[in-house]
Amino acid sequence: MKILFVDIDTMRPDHLGCYGYKRNTSPNIDEVAKEGVRFDNYYCSDAPCLPSRASLISGRFGIRNGVVGHGGTAADRRICPQGRGMQDIQDVENFINIFRRAGIYTASISTFAERHSAWWFNAGFNECFNEGDIGLENGDKVTPYALNWLEQNGTKREDWFLHVHYWDPHTPYRVPMGFGNPFENEPLEKAFWMTEEDLKRHQEAVGPHCTHELNMFNDNESDVLPRNPGHIRNMEELKKTIDGYDCGVAYMDACLGQIMDKMKEMGIYDECAIIITSDHGENFGELGVYGEHGTADKACCNIPMIIKWPGCKKGTVDKGLHYNLDILPTACDLLNVDKADTWDGESYVETLKNGTDTGRDSLVISQMAHVCQRSARFGDWLYMRTIHDGFHLYDEEMLFNLKDDPYEQKDVKKKHPEMCAMGAKIILDWTDEEMKKNASQIDPMWTVYHEGGPFHASDNDLPVYTKRLRETGRADKAEALEERHLPKEKKRLESPGVRAFKKLFSAKG
Repeated sequence: MKILFVDIDTMRPDHLGCYGYKRNTSPNIDEVAKEGVRFDNYYCSDAPCLPSRASLISGRFGIRNGVVGHGGTAADRRICPQGRGMQDIQDVENFINIFRRAGIYTASISTFAERHSAWWFNAGFNECFNEGDIGLENGDKVTPYALNWLEQNGTKREDWFLHVHYWDPHTPYRVPMGFGNPFENEPLEKAFWMTEEDLKRHQEAVGPHCTHELNMFNDNESDVLPRNPGHIRNMEELKKTIDGYDCGVAYMDACLGQIMDKMKEMGIYDECAIIITSDHGENFGELGVYGEHGTADKACCNIPMIIKWPGCKKGTVDKGLHYNLDILPTACDLLNVDKADTWDGESYVETLKNGTDTGRDSLVISQMAHVCQRSARFGDWLYMRTIHDGFHLYDEEMLFNLKDDPYEQKDVKKKHPEMCAMGAKIILDWTDEEMKKNASQIDPMWTVYHEGGPFHASDNDLPVYTKRLRETGRADKAEALEERHLPKEKKRLESPGVRAFKKLFSAKG
């Protein structure tokens, strides 16, 4: 069995042609989709990069494996509970070792493990190649190694699994300028949903990666990164932002096309299984965020999954709800390998083979690196609970009807309290069930919260951001954030009356 696993960082499904995007960003991926099964409601359980791949590799939700953030205690996988043998069971019963147990040689071309100090990611690979740019490399540095690996192993080995990791859609947008801009003369409104009224409303939003601060806490731009904007003040700058992302997608797809052409040239393309997916999506206006994967919602957690597998369905679409970690038991069924009883995934092999609906009734998706949020995805609904708002001033709960409002612009919780109750119960029941299986007896969401908040919006960042807000005429937003996030004793010290008192005496000298 020959298997190519294409791991595209930061890939929104709806910016691929096979998912209905009107720009021609992905002709090669679209070709694979025609030959396999496309999943429309496939979600990472834990976002963004590090938590998503921790769940994928371990087969366990972040609440169990411990990795839910990008820094602090909750960025490290939990130590194996008492009873550890010569090897950590988490490395033995992981995604990659499924293929090893099936007698398949495994290889990876990725810088992910070094970027996040997540060396457990390499467990199970016979060989790993790290290009060395810790996630800032373009596809033109990745693809030559993939082509060389195929040249050396593609036909000489009967069974192999090759993991190829592309970062090109990830910020900062940095596709070589020599690639040009295939979308330069295409009006944005033909491909993108947003209007000027939407943009004006988003300019009232606050928080890292809002229209005023695309670079988290500032709007700096650099001549070294001409595709990467610092702010969005009008529709022209919005187009530059979307063009930057879409160029990354198109560039990555062109690189993948070289690999596909090589496989065809070698006569192995038809027999080869191809899996194309991502770690997470990207916010482009959802919840006021741009160019970042910062929330527990459809924009960030809905990912592409396309599987071309010999003997399985071709050119079909599945609408069921699935997690990224459902691939583990599915791969076991495809390869006739025993499943581990420690996994949280459910197999959808019958969807691949027969088109049977194997989707779940609901999903719980989490984000702890930019905010602390857990959300329930069920039916047409997305219900969100926010423990830490990441300086966005989000309500503690939000509700969106994704059928009527796919870009999450209208919070309808007041109109549908019964759906809020249903979403809250889904999260509560899920949390109780997972905590029963949680050997550490600790929910890492609260670890993140009590260690000073999410890594990308921690307590230490608040003074920096409120200073920026005051300097740019948004003092009211700064005060609202301080009221919400400063400790109670600090709030009392800096109450409106105290501030007026200090201002009065400051004026008197």
